[in-house]
Amino acid sequence: MNTTSTSPAQSNDKSKPGDIVAVASGAGNFTTLVAAIKAAGLVATLQGAGPFTVFAPTDDAFAKLPKGTVDGLLKPENKKKLTDLLTYHVVPGKVMAADVKTMKAKTVNGQELDLQVNAGAVTVNKAKVTKTDIAASNGVIHVIDTVVMPT
Repeated sequence: MNTTSTSPAQSNDKSKPGDIVAVASGAGNFTTLVAAIKAAGLVATLQGAGPFTVFAPTDDAFAKLPKGTVDGLLKPENKKKLTDLLTYHVVPGKVMAADVKTMKAKTVNGQELDLQVNAGAVTVNKAKVTKTDIAASNGVIHVIDTVVMPT
């Protein structure tokens, strides 16, 4: 039995996950998010020490945006707008699901997210959190079903 193969998001030591970018890259359902992180020049930041809490929209979440939105955001002339959008999904610090309560959370871009907890379900500005506590070496990822837009 071969036990030496690993995905880019994993190391041989299963107790030590990769950084946020590596974990997102290896998950398979964040290809649009990872492409956006690269286009915005945020790879080094999200591979940094952190810790960060990332509310990560899936590829399906990005697909809900109006046609052409993602392509437009990925253009070099829209780098600032893309950076603002992505950093709106990142909260400084490591916030595990058990620590989330109804509150406002200040994002890396300076605006606030509206977190709501209702009967065990969590929303972030109306986006549903569909999976929580995906560990990364420099923080945690919570999966959301909709891209949240800064004002």
